[in-house]
Amino acid sequence: MVVARKIAYNVVFNVIAKILSTILALIGIGFITRYLGKEGFGNYATVLAFFAFFSSFSDMGLYSVATREISRAGADEEKIMGNVFSLRLVSSLAVFLIFLFFIGFLPYERDMKAGIIIAGIAFVFSSGYSVLNGIFQKNLAMDKVALAEFIGKIIQVGFIILAVKKNLGFTAIMLSLLLYMIFNFAVIYKLSQKYIKFKIHADIAYWKKFLKKSLPMGISVMITFFYFKADTIMLSLMKTNADVGIYNAAYKVIENITFFPAMIAGLILPLMSRYIFSEREKFEDIADKTFKVLLILIVPVVVGTLFLADKIIGLIGGAGFSESANVLRILVFALFFIFFGNFFNNILLVSNLQKKLMAVLSFCAAFNIIANLILIPLYSYKGAAVTSVLTELLVVSLALYLIWKNINYRPKAHFLGRILVSGLTMAIFLFFFQKFNFFLLAIGSAGIYMLFLWLTKAVASEEIISIISKRGAEVSPIQREEII
Repeated sequence: MVVARKIAYNVVFNVIAKILSTILALIGIGFITRYLGKEGFGNYATVLAFFAFFSSFSDMGLYSVATREISRAGADEEKIMGNVFSLRLVSSLAVFLIFLFFIGFLPYERDMKAGIIIAGIAFVFSSGYSVLNGIFQKNLAMDKVALAEFIGKIIQVGFIILAVKKNLGFTAIMLSLLLYMIFNFAVIYKLSQKYIKFKIHADIAYWKKFLKKSLPMGISVMITFFYFKADTIMLSLMKTNADVGIYNAAYKVIENITFFPAMIAGLILPLMSRYIFSEREKFEDIADKTFKVLLILIVPVVVGTLFLADKIIGLIGGAGFSESANVLRILVFALFFIFFGNFFNNILLVSNLQKKLMAVLSFCAAFNIIANLILIPLYSYKGAAVTSVLTELLVVSLALYLIWKNINYRPKAHFLGRILVSGLTMAIFLFFFQKFNFFLLAIGSAGIYMLFLWLTKAVASEEIISIISKRGAEVSPIQREEII
């Protein structure tokens, strides 16, 4: 199977698996919101924010840089992954043990502290398997990761439903996260051995050498945490748990969609890393096609959310979370910028511009914290939502400027008008029929959007055929890379 067809297959398979996983996640959230209420769900969201906190502080850029390094010609894959996997486990355990000492000083109830400890243990397993994803990215086998995570999600949601039905309480809800991460770790570690039979390595000299490359990205991940999750923690400290619950009922919708840009950017990262310095024309072609795919995906999400936010929140949280609908309408614009932020950040990474990216993210994190300190006391969850939008806009603008200035690349967008026309047609449909059943509206509006993408030739027939037809095998390798 040639490169472009592998990419197309991985994208399609991952999209389907992730959509199903997202549906399951939202079903789980629906049970949790109704079971715990605003305040209880606020506690749950705060614990998950600490889970992200653990992950960011142990990341150290290992995943991204390991993916880049094993994708390069002549790489000693076993040595790289053996050392990176070991280093990741050590850093994860160190972060967890250090935080375990400080947890007693947090101004939270006993159940929340127990939940944070459970999240910390879950994070150790999560951190162990997530660094292995680079192996699957390099081999264009992310479908296996998506399938494992989907099965794990079935197990997690099943446990949540059991906990709710049996009234097992907040701690049982948190244990579902631990169960999910243990399953993922066991399956993905086993599957990774098919591609690279690495063993645990503790080469301290190599660790130091690798950390010099990865730490700038690791610091960037830590900084990203401050503007991606710190708002929840800041809300929990400055406002009530109910405010946190209202904000996160909307934020969870956005969070469960952000895997799309991360997945697509991750699948393309090895190719961009391979071509950026050796075959500039191929790099630009791949980057332009990726930009187009991201735009095609995000436009209907924004349009649909603006019209259907009330129905979406009603399905997830019920009538008790009606205030979350307008928060969702604000946050969807943050999601728009997140789609392109992932992509631009990866271009900076493969261009060896990690330090400049770190500077951008540091500035944006500082902006985010200051804006939240001003807006949360005044406007609570709406202030946090507006801050998220402004921060993501700032990230995208500064990253694109760095890309243009340092490697002289700007995405081509000659198809932009056609995609926007398709989105406008979808909006008109939703405007006139928005009182109909949610699922009918979702399917109908998506169908109209895709039809107009084809009618306006924003998506060519050949691009569709290249994915679903065997005729794609008759195209030359270079031509296939042009149909992504």
